[in-house]
Parts: sequence; C-alpha cells; structure tokens
Amino acid sequence: MKILITGANGQLGRELSKQYGEIKGIDLILTGKLDLDISNLNQVYSFVNENKPDIIINCAALTAVDVCESQIEMAYKINTIGPKNLAIAANQIGAEIVQVSTDYVFGGNIDKSLTEFDCVNPQTVYGKTKLEGEILVKNHNPKHYIVRTAWLYGDGNNFVKTMINLSKTNKTLKVVNDQKGTPTSTVDLARVIIKLIDDKNYGLFHCTCKGDCTWYDFTKEIFRLKGIETEVFPCTTDEFPRPAKRPEYSVLRNYMLELTTGDITRTWQQAIKEYLK
Repeated sequence: MKILITGANGQLGRELSKQYGEIKGIDLILTGKLDLDISNLNQVYSFVNENKPDIIINCAALTAVDVCESQIEMAYKINTIGPKNLAIAANQIGAEIVQVSTDYVFGGNIDKSLTEFDCVNPQTVYGKTKLEGEILVKNHNPKHYIVRTAWLYGDGNNFVKTMINLSKTNKTLKVVNDQKGTPTSTVDLARVIIKLIDDKNYGLFHCTCKGDCTWYDFTKEIFRLKGIETEVFPCTTDEFPRPAKRPEYSVLRNYMLELTTGDITRTWQQAIKEYLK
C-alpha cells in the first residue's frame, strides 16, 4: 500500500511516518511544503497522478492561529484550498483521503463535551478555514476520514516543550486556567488514524485523549512528572490578550469512535507520562 503524507515534517506527520514505518508492505511518500505546494492545483494533480498513492493523509496546515488572523489569504490557501485540491486529486485516482481538523471549528462557549453531531460555530480565521476544508474534502471525495483533534503534542515544537524550557529561566510562571480542553499525544492520534484506514471506517471523527484539564492543570502535571520546582500560578485569558480568540471550553468526545470501531485512546495523564519518559 502506498501512502502520501503531506506536512510530514510536523508533529503528526513524524509520528505517522514512525508508526507506518514499522508496518510491512507500506510504501511512504513524505512531503513538506518545499516538496509539494498543496494550494497549487496543477502541482497537486501532477504529483498525485505521478505517484498514485492509495491514501493521502493531509497533515499540512497553517496552525498558528494568531498568524491566521492577519494572513487570511494564506490561511484559506493552506487550510481550505489545499485539502480541496488533495481530495479532488485523490478521488480522480480512486484514493482515500485523511483530513486532520481541529476543535476550533466550535464556538468554545458551551460547557459540555462536544460530539461530531454538535453544531459548529468557528470564532477565528483558523477555525473557519479548517471547517471549510472539512466541507470541501467531504464534498469532493466520498472516501474520506475527517479527524478533529486538539491540544496536540509530539515530536516537534509544542506547549509541553515550551513550558519545560520556560521553567529553566523562571522561578515562577503564570498559566491560563479558564480554558479547558484535552491534551492529545500524536501517538494516540496516529494509532486512531491507522485503525480508521485499516477498518475503511469513512466519515467524521473526534480524536483526543480521554479526560480534560486547563492549561494550568496540564502544566502542573508536566512539572510534577519532571520534578520541576518552578512555581505555577493560575491566571485568566484576559491577562494574555491574543489576536485570535481562544475557546473557553473545547473538550471533544470521541463519540463516533465509541459508536463504531471503539475508542483506543489513553487518558491524557497516561499519554503525557509516557511522552515525558
């Protein structure tokens, strides 16, 4: 089986490459933004028709939510047009497509675990562009897996590494305590994506680790596990104003996984403990 992974240099791309690299009979095609401009329709058509993958996993995205607010055209090109191009090209050769999406498609102001059947209401350019990407993938390729995740960390730059680095030069830190979500390991997300593909379980899915916490709670657990003595104090979102609005509550429930193939994700506490070893 031949699999094309776009955005292969990102956290999820690296983890998928690692897990698929351990499976016999898998031929991986790994691309970064310098290898394939997914927003260029002709380039995508040419690349896909030349390589003829059985599956395209699109990990390429502009995930810098504040940058999206000022670079709107770039955000639409990468997060919306890119997935559309890949979906059409995949459909032309009978290939499947995986589109990775986000909790930012929701409004973030409803205090309940969100399922795939809840109404979307993006409040940021990032959320809007990712939602439009979902819609276009769904419309242009029936063999689709759309997987929403949140608070992702893995091999690369992420919140976990940022907080550990900050602890090296700060005796105290203030961390937001009024945003709640679920830290999610790329290990768990990659496992679920591979299982969905193996089961041919097309559709829309949420995939985060189990449980929920605030960024403050998450930081406290990271420091506890690492034995870091930097003192952490809770603060509000308003104390750190940013261009893009952050969701107050974006806990996703893996409801479609529960109803179909089963939810194989770990708790966020189990996942971060393994990651920090």
